[in-house]
Amino acid sequence: MSIEFGWWNRDDEGRRYQVNAVIHGGNIEWTRHQGHHTSWEPHSPSDEDRQRLVAEAAKRVPRRLITQKQFEEIERLSALDGPGGISGRRYRPSPEL
Repeated sequence: MSIEFGWWNRDDEGRRYQVNAVIHGGNIEWTRHQGHHTSWEPHSPSDEDRQRLVAEAAKRVPRRLITQKQFEEIERLSALDGPGGISGRRYRPSPEL
């Protein structure tokens, strides 16, 4: 199962940033970026982000975009702490010199 969810949030200063949650292989990868020409960075999700993920997934179940079993897995994974696994698709830490 590889499912991607995304939405926009505002930070404390009122600037918008995009949050992206990718569920793949029993992990959730949380990333964010601000602006079109910035790179994706790891994101530590808040409780609101986790609730938003479950709400977005719930919208997809009646439309048969995801199954009930996938939805239950997303609920389980969203309850875990931390930013999730970094798969390296977008975020590659620079090597230390």
